Amino acid sequence: MQSKNAFGIRCIAKIVSVAGLLGAASFLPAAASTNGIAAEAQAQAMKSWHETMRHMAPPAAGCFHASFPSVIWERASCGATSYRSNPHVNSSTLETVGNGNDYAASTANLTSSATGSFPVVTGLTSETGASGSNDYTLQLNTNLANASPACASYGYASCQVWEQFIYSSNYAGAGAQVFIQNWMFIPAHAKCPGGWSHYRTTSYNGCYKNSNAVNTVTVPATQLANMKLAGSVVANGNDTVTFTNGANAYAVSEGDSTLGMAHVWKQSEFNIVGNGGGSGATFNAGTPVTVNVQVNDGSTNAPSCLANAGSTGEINNLNLGPCNAMGGTSPYIQFTQSN
Repeated sequence: MQSKNAFGIRCIAKIVSVAGLLGAASFLPAAASTNGIAAEAQAQAMKSWHETMRHMAPPAAGCFHASFPSVIWERASCGATSYRSNPHVNSSTLETVGNGNDYAASTANLTSSATGSFPVVTGLTSETGASGSNDYTLQLNTNLANASPACASYGYASCQVWEQFIYSSNYAGAGAQVFIQNWMFIPAHAKCPGGWSHYRTTSYNGCYKNSNAVNTVTVPATQLANMKLAGSVVANGNDTVTFTNGANAYAVSEGDSTLGMAHVWKQSEFNIVGNGGGSGATFNAGTPVTVNVQVNDGSTNAPSCLANAGSTGEINNLNLGPCNAMGGTSPYIQFTQSN
């Protein structure tokens, strides 16, 4: 049986021979237009699918994967990660993005979810980190928050909590992973709870613990515009990180009781920065990137653009531009960064 492509080619040849070059010229753009409409419809369908998967949390704690066009989360193998970020340490040097020098979307009500994306990326040809090319993290970070009920559950009269939703391109040779990193900052001489790792500096006494991690693919930084990272929290339920890229979605969920973030989340920082440990992501010169942080606090009010409100210690070599906020059905902040 002849293929549809072969049949189509023979049809075009026949039209050329009968109607001449002018007729063929008028036919070919029509075919191209039809293909363009189909491609646009496919792109719109995938965009809608991404939105659906980011808003539809997995049914339980654990690791999950879904492939377009299915909207069913399938169980995926969980792994471990040794990743450690650096919380922001006060610095007087505010030249490039990171280590506090970043915008955060601040909501009047408690934030229940946020999504970070890069709607405009131009001129990006390379990115390098401490371990070579395409060495970076996408981080969606909450504020460092007081008054979480988790503090008392671990036996502390007071503490601060901080949650990171992370896509790591390849940390310590483990490959690309998606996971949640949890932090508590406790009194100076207190000990960390069992199962938590201790990280103390002259500025804080910290404890951190990673969720399970789901393995994904290392996406070149040049495809930054195709990636989105989302985080959501549910009181007495699960916190979820969701990473979408092309026809694939990956998610990891853990109990909100880990940090009680559903009770205290009000600021969201999102960006592409170094791959842990206070490292940096370095982009080629002439790389303007637009960052969008969409937030949900149950209202249509515009969030606030908070300057110098970043909570991660990782950085990149881009400089911040202006930030704008918009309300509506999907409130967001949007800002530029470039070098």
